[in-house]
Amino acid sequence: MNNPFTLSFGQMPLQYISRIAQTNQIIDNFKAEHPSTPIYMITGVRGSGKTVMMTSIANEIKKNDNWIVIELNPLRDMLQSLAAKLYSIPQLHDLFLKAKLDFSAFGLGVSIENASPVTDIEDVLSHMLEHINRCGKRLLITVDEAVNSDNIKIFASSFQIFVRDNLPIYLLMTGLYENIYELQNDKSLTFLYRAPKITLEPLNYTAIRKNYMDIFNISADDAEKMTILTKGYPFAFQVLGYLYWEYRNDKSIDDILPEYDQYLQEYVYEKIWSELSSHDRDVLTVISSCDSDRVKDIREKLGMNSQQFSVYRDRLKRKGVINTQEYGRISVALPRFAEFVQIQSL
Repeated sequence: MNNPFTLSFGQMPLQYISRIAQTNQIIDNFKAEHPSTPIYMITGVRGSGKTVMMTSIANEIKKNDNWIVIELNPLRDMLQSLAAKLYSIPQLHDLFLKAKLDFSAFGLGVSIENASPVTDIEDVLSHMLEHINRCGKRLLITVDEAVNSDNIKIFASSFQIFVRDNLPIYLLMTGLYENIYELQNDKSLTFLYRAPKITLEPLNYTAIRKNYMDIFNISADDAEKMTILTKGYPFAFQVLGYLYWEYRNDKSIDDILPEYDQYLQEYVYEKIWSELSSHDRDVLTVISSCDSDRVKDIREKLGMNSQQFSVYRDRLKRKGVINTQEYGRISVALPRFAEFVQIQSL
């Protein structure tokens, strides 16, 4: 049997712990007769499973004959790309031809006799969506790693128009904490501010422990030790499982820790660290090395008042590197990231 774990980002692993409640929330809403929202945004730190969750939802939606699912690249002209992808679907292509819709101005098909060509890309998509609606179908658009770019802004503004016109279009986007935050707070995209945001928290510890026990046939104590080492971080769950599978007959859990650290550092932590400001790094270094996790003690060590510290705390929280769930306390959210930070500050 091949290694059931993967080190590749975005790839649907064989061993995948689903986020059942959040996944069902999105699917059930989209499939409802009268959905409460046509858009969801999935956010989390690098390696938290955003792409995998989006793919899982898209695959489930695809099972329904009355749904069309299309993924768009946020680095390209998304409206043009959407029109081209819709036109390339054989069933829809025939439908558009029968309706004598002339989209030749955008390189879609050929000009149609006695039909005026549609010359605005929003109008093209409106006509397409109207005919999709008449067929009793719905369209789900997925966008991975959204950022506050011109492509996203233009697409989101058009999407809002389609929704206001009661067209059957739905949107599922993923993005890092800071990118989604910036996108939602853009003054030209106020409707996104109200869009439901699914923040991916750590995986269920019980599910991780059971998975390790079943795959490796190990004791509950060993599985618990591995689970704690992951802190519920999906990428860490994959890395630790991958390494233990490779070395299970030769090395103990402790023996593979140096390689475990190396994978986390090279694949994720070095990138996260590089994106932090120098002041963010200083604050995170104190949090990682402080003997106490109390906010008051950390602030005193930094020489900051409450207002000054809250700026850095909120920013590091949006980056997904600290945990502030317990009132008055702060801890490092990612597994063995505190050790990595301390090494960087030497």
